[in-house]
Amino acid sequence: MKRLTAMASKPSLSSTSLCSAFRLSPSRHTRQWPLTARLPLDRRRHISAYGYTQAKALVYPKHGSPADVLALHTHSISPPHSKLVTLRTLAAPLNPADINQIQGTYPTAPPFTSGFGTAQPSAVPGNEACFEVLSTGSACKDVSKGDWVIPRRTGLGSWRTHVQIDGDKVIKINKEGLTAEQVATVSVNPVTAYRMLKDFMPLREGDWFIQNGANSGVGRAAVQLGKMWGYKSICLIRKREGDEGKALKQEMLDLGATVVVTDEEIMARDFRERVKEWTNGGREQLKLGLNCVGGDAAMAMAKVLDAGGTTVTYGAMSKSPMRVGAGMLIFKDLRFVGFWVSKWGDSLPDEKKRTIDEILGLIREGKFKDVPMVEVPWSWDTKKEELLDAVQGTLEGFRKGKGIFKFGDT
Repeated sequence: MKRLTAMASKPSLSSTSLCSAFRLSPSRHTRQWPLTARLPLDRRRHISAYGYTQAKALVYPKHGSPADVLALHTHSISPPHSKLVTLRTLAAPLNPADINQIQGTYPTAPPFTSGFGTAQPSAVPGNEACFEVLSTGSACKDVSKGDWVIPRRTGLGSWRTHVQIDGDKVIKINKEGLTAEQVATVSVNPVTAYRMLKDFMPLREGDWFIQNGANSGVGRAAVQLGKMWGYKSICLIRKREGDEGKALKQEMLDLGATVVVTDEEIMARDFRERVKEWTNGGREQLKLGLNCVGGDAAMAMAKVLDAGGTTVTYGAMSKSPMRVGAGMLIFKDLRFVGFWVSKWGDSLPDEKKRTIDEILGLIREGKFKDVPMVEVPWSWDTKKEELLDAVQGTLEGFRKGKGIFKFGDT
């Protein structure tokens, strides 16, 4: 920004004179260039007279409720040099963890920085995204213009139109046969499901696992992967009345679930006997539980695991404690462990990339279905209120799909 200010102060290169020469609006630069309408989308960039990319970002100067602390901020990004790359965001999902970071209740958060030119140091929320490489510095050998990339580590801050980072901090994706939405949503939910099914209990074909939050992004991924690998599943969903509940149950069965029951059914006294019937009188093993709810519901799920089974907790939507009975530990030798995909991916980046590549391969082959999504259009003229409404929707239950920012002409 200092360089931009200094150059703009030179009379021979004033923004007003240059904008007049090219018939541009001084305030919006290239927005009124007559040729823009004839250019393909990947060439419609908001570039200032000095080569700076104009960008917008949702930022927050302090932790709090998203409605209270988020602002839509416009700033400039200088041309990349050395190993830097300038990226344009194509799609960025809205995850519950992103909201928790804004609220200050998540273990990690994007850094507060003065680099945006805001009145106070601010941070950009968002951990997942699909980006397109716009330009690279002369020393960048990792990616090239036009490549699609995703963040290598969490905490980048993806709720923005453009970003500039070192080229070695992104993972290049083979975009053939994929949409930006599929790429943007691959690194959290599908990877979480994949690793939990593979890393905590050796399952064989015909074995069972049980999970709550089964219609979530992770749950849907686990159902599909488990089905492909020959596992059977008991999937727990929140009770919905009437046709909506019936439709969701059928949707989960069509996705590959073996049995679908509600959170009320699992609390019934006869649930253990029903599980015994499903598992061929208990002869088929049920040793893995996937928990994103917590509380008594998680304990009811753990009670039907076979001796030596493991409950993997990756979320706590109920915000209730899990009261583990001593008998579960002493007589059934059950294990209770946690899994945080962000920490796993940051510590094992190569394994993360291998897992992502495998899942994207399944998507290309048509073997893995997308999670239902609710697209939130984000163009240069999108108002802050429209974006905040979408963020607020992430906090509400019974959503029609995963919220995702879909970037257009930015």
